Amino acid sequence: MNYETARAFADSWGLVFTFLLFAGLVGWTFRKGASRAHHDAANMIFRDDDNG
Repeated sequence: MNYETARAFADSWGLVFTFLLFAGLVGWTFRKGASRAHHDAANMIFRDDDNG
C-alpha cells in the first residue's frame, strides 16, 4: 500500500468508519439504562468510607 492509496482510503472509508465508531461510542454512553452504571462508577470510592 503506497501513500496515495492509504490517503484515498483515509479520505473516504476511513472517515466514515471513524465517524461511525464515534457515533457508536457516544450512543453507548448515553443509552437508556447507562445512568445507573455511571452513578455507581462515580460513587464507587465512597462505598467503604468509614469516616462518615
